[in-house]
Amino acid sequence: MRNKKNSLLHTLLFCFALPAAVQAQQPNLPWVDLSAQKERQIVISQGKADLYNGHPTTVLLDDNRTILCTWSFGHGGKASFIAESKDGGLSWQNRRTPADWDTMNNCPSIYKLTDKQGKQRLFVFCADPLMGQSYSEDNGKTWSPVRSLNKPCVMAFSSIIQLKNGDYMGLYHRGNNDQDRPPLTLWKSVSQDGGLTWSESVKVGEMEGRSPCEPCLFRTPDGKRLVCVARENDRVGNSLMMFSDDEGASWTPLKETPWGLTGDRHVMKYTPDGRLIAVFRDMAPNSPTKGHFVAWVGHYKDLREETSGQYKIKLLHSYAGSDCGYPGLEILPDGTIVAITYIKMKPGKEQHSIVEVRFKLDETDAMLK
Repeated sequence: MRNKKNSLLHTLLFCFALPAAVQAQQPNLPWVDLSAQKERQIVISQGKADLYNGHPTTVLLDDNRTILCTWSFGHGGKASFIAESKDGGLSWQNRRTPADWDTMNNCPSIYKLTDKQGKQRLFVFCADPLMGQSYSEDNGKTWSPVRSLNKPCVMAFSSIIQLKNGDYMGLYHRGNNDQDRPPLTLWKSVSQDGGLTWSESVKVGEMEGRSPCEPCLFRTPDGKRLVCVARENDRVGNSLMMFSDDEGASWTPLKETPWGLTGDRHVMKYTPDGRLIAVFRDMAPNSPTKGHFVAWVGHYKDLREETSGQYKIKLLHSYAGSDCGYPGLEILPDGTIVAITYIKMKPGKEQHSIVEVRFKLDETDAMLK
């Protein structure tokens, strides 16, 4: 751990002595630091003075070994890159992207969707043109022409989840006058054919004085409830969350997450031991890891009961302020966690790289002790 034990204990005791309203804005979790452990890091694409790699997302194929990662050229730029790993992220090979992906801009997101007849496709969505879409029926070797879903958005679907009836629901955010300006609001759309076509969008989340965006969807451990965790773009308080008990037909009002989950572009999954891990850009008020690429470790009940969680992990140090942290997250069968982000790795003219960090929770648990 970066902080000495006594210093950490003092911080925690001070925090828990504060009134609840103030405590919500104070560090209340221990943390461990992996950011200097170079042996855990794999550079997928090296940044250069003239190459800014931005905003990756990932998908794990059914063999539980093959990972595809796609990202943009420049900050919010064109959907220019895709790479493949056939060994669980240990090595990577670049793939050629279709020429017409040059028409898609802003944060490409990749998903694996299966229709009700069992046909599986990979989809890549981008904000422009009005949520552009391209899909592959051969695990990314070839791709359909880009077409627009005609959905105004700041970014395309930042989370898609399969519903119990086999449909898929995607969540994304829109801004005032369809620009990235507050107030931001959350919207949903549903596909009944495995992602090929999508229903008219419906607003599902808004909060006065707040700007929820970049929603992340997952289910509770019993599968009965949908959970949405969202970035708060006005930097007012903590991140936001809402819940649905009817497969997304209705949602509870947005409210704040625990302090430790405050950040941007969450991706959240369950580990083999049943815990919940989130990776994101840390933007928690007064956080010692603010602006860097981090993970939060806890349980679903921490969201339900609004408790802190177990601990945080500093995964990578950003040398470009808070310009980092849009991640991919895959969990391999042996419990290895593969977290991938864009980040400026060192001072100087070299711009952002796409970097992977590998670890297991039993390793970070041991560091915490």
